[in-house]
Amino acid sequence: METLKFKTNIKCGGCVATVTPHLNAMTGLEKWSVNTEVADKVLTVTGDAENLQQEIKETLKNAGFQGELI
Repeated sequence: METLKFKTNIKCGGCVATVTPHLNAMTGLEKWSVNTEVADKVLTVTGDAENLQQEIKETLKNAGFQGELI
């Protein structure tokens, strides 16, 4: 199991609602959360996908957001 953190542009509850179905559809992703209270809007993910980092970046992009590993 791997836990990664990403700086994102997910700013509010509406943004979280938009990205939720995309992240929930990922295989190998155990759990995720977004802290919109901090400046970096940190997305924390835990999963066991082989290319978890790249898959998260692509999923965020498909949902209209950006993510950078921190």
